[in-house]
Formats: sequence, structure tokens, C-alpha cells
Amino acid sequence: MEDSNSSKHAPPNETKKELENMLSKINALEAATTDSYQLHIIKTLEKLAHGQIHAVNEFEHLKKAIDQVTLQLFDLQNKINSK
Repeated sequence: MEDSNSSKHAPPNETKKELENMLSKINALEAATTDSYQLHIIKTLEKLAHGQIHAVNEFEHLKKAIDQVTLQLFDLQNKINSK
């Protein structure tokens, strides 16, 4: 992901790819650890990464829904103006 000083956000597909790469690394850590404390931290990191992926997916769905509503509003406005 880009550093916090950057004014642009990474595209959703890029963000999801980075999060999936992070999940792969977390899974590798899980396979390598025998310490109970580390395992709990790894499980927490895994849940956080899954949550972030879900949030990115939901944001994309919301953007599509807003686009659809906007198109319908323009269509309705055109119908009203044409009368």
C-alpha cells in the first residue's frame, strides 16, 4: 500500500492484491509458529486482513449502487424536462 503521505489511494484491485499477499504471509507465519501468544496475534492479523478485503469489496458495491442511482436520477430528470 502507498505511504500515508500520498494523496492518492491505490486502486481497489491493487489494494485487494496487496491484502491477499499479506494474508499469504500471515498464513506462512501461522504454519511456522508454535508459540500460543504468537498464534493468537496471527489469528487477529488474519481477521483484520479479511475484514479489510471485505470492506474494499463492499465499497466497490456501494460505488456501483451510487452510480446506478445517479443514472436513474439523470434519466428521471431528462423525462421531466422533456415534458
